[in-house]
Amino acid sequence: MNPAQEPETAEIVSLDHEGRGVARIDGKAVFVEGALPGEQVRLRRTHRRRRHDEAVMVELLRASPDRVTPRCRHFGNCGGCSLQHLAHHAQLEAKGSQVAEELERIGGVLPESWLPPLAGPVWSYRRRARLGCKYVAAKGGVLVGFRERGSPYLADLEHCEVLVEPVGGLIAELAVLIGELSIRDRLPQIEVAAGDNATVLVLRVLDPPSETDLERLREFQARHAVELHLQPGGLDTVVPLTPPATALRYGLPDVPAGIGFAPTDFIQVNAGLNRQMIERALELLSPREEDVALDLFCGLGNFSLPLARRVTRVTGVEGDAGLVARARENALQNGIDNAEFHAADLFANVSHSPWAGRDYDLVLLDPPRAGAREVLPVLVASRPRRIVYISCHAGTLARDAGILVQQHGYKLAAAGIMDMFPHTSHVESIALFEPAHARRMAGARA
Repeated sequence: MNPAQEPETAEIVSLDHEGRGVARIDGKAVFVEGALPGEQVRLRRTHRRRRHDEAVMVELLRASPDRVTPRCRHFGNCGGCSLQHLAHHAQLEAKGSQVAEELERIGGVLPESWLPPLAGPVWSYRRRARLGCKYVAAKGGVLVGFRERGSPYLADLEHCEVLVEPVGGLIAELAVLIGELSIRDRLPQIEVAAGDNATVLVLRVLDPPSETDLERLREFQARHAVELHLQPGGLDTVVPLTPPATALRYGLPDVPAGIGFAPTDFIQVNAGLNRQMIERALELLSPREEDVALDLFCGLGNFSLPLARRVTRVTGVEGDAGLVARARENALQNGIDNAEFHAADLFANVSHSPWAGRDYDLVLLDPPRAGAREVLPVLVASRPRRIVYISCHAGTLARDAGILVQQHGYKLAAAGIMDMFPHTSHVESIALFEPAHARRMAGARA
């Protein structure tokens, strides 16, 4: 055997951004699947790279006090979770360290104060998900679930501990159902969308189901109190198996009719955490009745509508025209007439858009992973009193924070993590920016 493949003993010093333990051997980083900081392990290297190596844990010699028994029997194989073996408080600490590291390394900034972590439900929390489906003759049936960790293949699941119920407990029955269909090898995915009033499963069907298939689907739907939709083409082809479709909604404080959404729309995955996130954003913005606010990447109005209850006017901007239409409808349904919504590509030059030339006291933005670099000059143009940045990617938050601080005269007043995806290495964060010097606010609104 190649000596490089012989087991080695190492101390684990940290976690990487994928939830793997990090060892330092002869000055080189080695990423070890399944290992945790503070542990001593025997490892075997599986891949050698220029800057780091990858390894698997052969033996756990000394366990971390934060190691716990994973709740899910599929943990380690399924790629849906990577941190179930780490106590939740330690997950929060690791995610906080990741955000701090990225802010300092990429943005060259650190907050004046750290906010306490936000955490909501940690099990059965995931109300939006995309599950893969595949008929595998060698296994004698259909697989339904997430991909295996580090593999393009689907994990062989029977249950999921993080999906909302009843979906988490229906994985095995969904596999049986699809395996009985004539189109079992033409149904590649299921979209999960759960509102407060109904749970929808959108089946992507590459061929039309037969009448027998449709009868089986209707029986499954009735038995499990879920609503099945079929998607033969693009998003505009989604139709309910048995019309009419339920209008999905989720509730928010001060938004009595709730937020309506389509089964394939983006919504925040963790309902309990979403409520806390909105409360914290409003607290950080500290809105006044006379304020005018801008909400960028506003989606369905998740932040815009609660904010509209506290200020004179909110302008929401979103790139998806369908989401803009539903945000307007949500405002109408809730009797909110001081929120307006515009469709615009926020990764292009929007400086000439009518909404971009107005003065704003407050700005909130919730961009995708790519961040908001292109629109930063627009949002700082009127020197808003406070900017709250919701981030789903620590690296792009750090980049944009550096730009706001070093190029636009703002300071990073506060930042903290929000655990939208417990038991995964994914980290969301929130940051508050304020003008660095009061004299720079001369052009802002009173």
